[in-house]
Amino acid sequence: MTNQQADTPNAQHPRATVARIYDYLLGGNQNFEADRRAALDILSKVPAAANLALSNRLFLRRAVHTLAQAGMRQFLDLGSGIPTQGNVHEIAQAVDPAIRVLYVDIDPVAVVASNQILDGNLTCRAIEADLTRPDVILDALDDSDVASIIDFDEPVVALYCSVLQLIPDDQIEAVIGPIRDRLVPGSAMVISHVGVDVPDRWGESTVHQATDVFRTQAATDIHFRTDDQLRALFSDFEMIDPGLVPLDRWRPQLSAPDPFVAASMPSPMRGAVAFRR
Repeated sequence: MTNQQADTPNAQHPRATVARIYDYLLGGNQNFEADRRAALDILSKVPAAANLALSNRLFLRRAVHTLAQAGMRQFLDLGSGIPTQGNVHEIAQAVDPAIRVLYVDIDPVAVVASNQILDGNLTCRAIEADLTRPDVILDALDDSDVASIIDFDEPVVALYCSVLQLIPDDQIEAVIGPIRDRLVPGSAMVISHVGVDVPDRWGESTVHQATDVFRTQAATDIHFRTDDQLRALFSDFEMIDPGLVPLDRWRPQLSAPDPFVAASMPSPMRGAVAFRR
């Protein structure tokens, strides 16, 4: 995978971040030497890591397209990362140019890159905030400036795509609950997450080595969850067809083929879309 290197000096970014590792795996150019080194280390252990990233991105696009077609007009992308082709606002605004999108990420590089892409787009914005501090995010959303993008009195789509696996079990409800519980009837949630069977797929020792790269080089842990644990995150939301499934099986006709379609086993990532009725 080739990348044009980001212009910012590497010395300003000595540690890799999940957002920039993900950007590299998707073939992006908003990453630094530490991110590329971590990504290559992960790929040396789990060569399918790039396919995992692409599988998640394709699912995100299909989910956004489905919800925009269903009439959703506000999207809150939490832990949004660095924009790549086919990001939330591009997919949603292809359905309706008036759709509003707010990207939220802790990585300032991701936020700057997002706002550069969004320059001149009056209905979309990116803000820097920590996914694990929903109280701070909600305070920001109550601000008159950001409230022009997301209005919690109207239905909102909350997107948690490939980010909740960064949250420990003893913190997950405190992270997702406050925002989920603010969503009014008619709102929706989208979750994608690595499944608990990942260590079985590539071997516990190999997966441990890969997750150790995230731990040592990006200061974060990866947490695998069962389907029952993932369903619980949706609380009283009702999943739409086909429910919680491997990402390659979630309405595959709506995008380019998932890289795991040609594999002998389905995607090890799980995903679902659900509404609050």
